[in-house]
Amino acid sequence: MKNSSPSFNALLASVPHIASPDQMQRHMSDMSGYEGAMPAVVFRPVSTEQVSAIVKTCVAENRKITIQGGLTGLAGGACADAGDVVISLESMNRVEEIDTIGGVAIVQAGVILENLCHAVQQEDWYFPLDFGSRGSCLIGGNVSTNAGGNKVLRYGTTRDLVLGMEVVLPDGTILNMLNRVIKNNTGLDLKHLFIGTEGRLGIITRLSLRLFPNPQTRATALVALDSFDHVTRMLKEARSALPDLSSFEVMWQSYLVQAALHANKELPFEGSYPIYVLLEIEGADKDTFHDGFHAFLEFLIESEIGRDVIVPQTLEQADSLWQIRDAIGEILRSIRPYVAFDIGIPLKHMPAFIEQVTAVLEKEYPQAINLLFGHLGDGNLHLTTGKLQEKEIFAVEELVYQTASGFGGSISAEHGIGRIKKPFLKYSRSREELDLMSAIKNLINPRDIFNAGRIVD
Repeated sequence: MKNSSPSFNALLASVPHIASPDQMQRHMSDMSGYEGAMPAVVFRPVSTEQVSAIVKTCVAENRKITIQGGLTGLAGGACADAGDVVISLESMNRVEEIDTIGGVAIVQAGVILENLCHAVQQEDWYFPLDFGSRGSCLIGGNVSTNAGGNKVLRYGTTRDLVLGMEVVLPDGTILNMLNRVIKNNTGLDLKHLFIGTEGRLGIITRLSLRLFPNPQTRATALVALDSFDHVTRMLKEARSALPDLSSFEVMWQSYLVQAALHANKELPFEGSYPIYVLLEIEGADKDTFHDGFHAFLEFLIESEIGRDVIVPQTLEQADSLWQIRDAIGEILRSIRPYVAFDIGIPLKHMPAFIEQVTAVLEKEYPQAINLLFGHLGDGNLHLTTGKLQEKEIFAVEELVYQTASGFGGSISAEHGIGRIKKPFLKYSRSREELDLMSAIKNLINPRDIFNAGRIVD
């Protein structure tokens, strides 16, 4: 870097980094489609101490910092501004310890989620966080956005899986809160300041995570249904009949068709149905596990809640169904520019919300396709619409978020706010809440060093 100070040059000499425009281009933006800019340098520290040193130098020189993980976010939270110092956590990728007695993992924030899950499974434990970007997202980013995923119904959001953490504050102070116990009622639980706040208050560098007994068996089914009303009836029955229910994923017909196409899979059913549920249970009792699951599926058909059902006979067949469900990344790449909505809607209002918002979208933007799927067990609906013109995007966002607010919904169920949703946060939070958020941000990050322009000012 030209015209760098002696202290910054010392940092460049001691901390791994990249500084060529060709290499840094990947670090301008994330998967959201938000247009970032070229940073000044991308640091790739390997320890919390190196992160702290970077922060202290940037504070002294009034340099802004953008924090990056796997760049899989859909809210623009990892997109750099021109001249930013980027801190990429990709090289902080060690699983430091797995406590096989207490069921706790100590990991660096740059561990890829899929690698973490595999490491834990090798020790016969289970980390239940799971979503389509598992092969590239980093656990630190998952925590900083309080990601949800496919198993919230049983295990909760990322917040519920975090026991403690190590954080670098905006002045470079290292805050070690690597708690290892589930019950720790000793004053303010400060980790919650950093879960879901998207790097505005601190950089998460290490985590202590709660593990679960490794399920000894799983069962999956894809159920075809006639209406959303049948879906809600099925969910109620599943919660009662299946104590081991872990996933309840809903796909509308248009999404299933596009997803199968982009995943290079055949359509699962010969016929076409309005809506589908991908159901999964996890358990330990192999003797009665599958009998109860099949009895429940038979009940769905006999009671005419479900129209048809596919039960995979092998792990590969089950994975094929999940590959269809998880094909959203491939779909998004084919319909740019797009808007990927991540909305929380009360289940009783979801049909009316979908009918109202899609009617307007189809009328005003006939060239776009509207795809619906979601984690309906926890009221999380994903609506993706594209291709759009760039000039149309804000109006589409305003329409959907304002409509969601009218039904008592949230503009973000799991993806976070970032840059893209910041103008619309008023539809989910009151003025008093926003003012308090800003006050907390200004107390901890008064110089706006970390991730400026995200969530609140």
